[in-house]
Amino acid sequence: MSMSVQTPFTKLVGVEHPIVQTGMGWVAGPRLVSAAANAGALGILASATMTVDELRAAVREVRSRTDAPFGVNLRADAGDAAERVRLIIDEGVRVASFALAPSKELIAQLKDAGVVVIPSIGARRHAEKVAAWGADAVIVQGGEGGGHTGDVATTVLLPQVVDAVDIPVVAAGGFHDGRGLVAALSYGAAGIAMGTRFLLTSDSTVPDAVKARYLAAGVKDVTVTTAVDGLPHRMLRTELVASLERAGRTRALARAVRHAAAFRRLSGLSWPQMVRDGLAMKHGKDLSWSQVLLAANTPMLLKASMVEGRTDLGVMASGQVAGVIEDLPSCAELVARVMAEAHTVLARLERLHGERAHPHHPHPEHPHPLDALPPPG
Repeated sequence: MSMSVQTPFTKLVGVEHPIVQTGMGWVAGPRLVSAAANAGALGILASATMTVDELRAAVREVRSRTDAPFGVNLRADAGDAAERVRLIIDEGVRVASFALAPSKELIAQLKDAGVVVIPSIGARRHAEKVAAWGADAVIVQGGEGGGHTGDVATTVLLPQVVDAVDIPVVAAGGFHDGRGLVAALSYGAAGIAMGTRFLLTSDSTVPDAVKARYLAAGVKDVTVTTAVDGLPHRMLRTELVASLERAGRTRALARAVRHAAAFRRLSGLSWPQMVRDGLAMKHGKDLSWSQVLLAANTPMLLKASMVEGRTDLGVMASGQVAGVIEDLPSCAELVARVMAEAHTVLARLERLHGERAHPHHPHPEHPHPLDALPPPG
């Protein structure tokens, strides 16, 4: 029996399984993305920590490693976003993913070129906005997710969004196995997105010492702090995080200035471009200039751990699921396991109830994703 599951999401992007490997900075490079794509999931390349030339090289490297569809994650508020969008179009990338809502014009430009547009959102109103602007699907992340996160749990946020929009919804925040996939589908989602679970694979380039810290963490070792960049950020609780929380604002700002200069050299952005990015970051948020400057901490502190392996000097963004992950499978092994677990769960439910019962779906004109599953056995 085939373990593939067809949902509106898999049909939209052309992948075998309703699973997304998210675009994590410093983590989602060509090796991980191509491995996820070859496993039948949608791999998403993280571009915020790359120059435009590096992004072009990374896209071409992924394509040399896989024939499967993949995506690129962009910052819609970046000063060179238009140049990156043109690159995606020119290189024939299948999916454009966004951490912040892209403009209506940007969505239209990508869709006119045949690119599937999938913004990540953290609130129902954001989903409604991008859906009205023409987004093809959304990834909705609940508070359990790693990195910058909200405070509404996936189990509350996901059904809100499913009820609010008529486009495929991919659930993120708290997913790592087949049980979670079945749960998400039962809520009306068309798939799941996983970050931490893909970070903790043998295909991930994250140094072994850093992976070991994740594997050793319990659920209570994953915390939310505003000490890194002034915004709620979910990460592993470490001595560095504790010291950042104890540091005074003057020390924090001095460190942020150094990191801003380092990130400017790394990203290829000029100071005026970084100022424009800072203004865009402030727009619509109640952020002080000191918080905007502190945001320069994030890429450099993540690089220290995810690239250089310095668990003492870097921060480790993490979903709460790190506390229940205990191994490092390959992407192929992980995806196969998730799909096998999903079918096992469905078989058990079928035995319990005698026949498969489908939860109410708010849009009866669209078949429920669970209808796509073949009978277990």
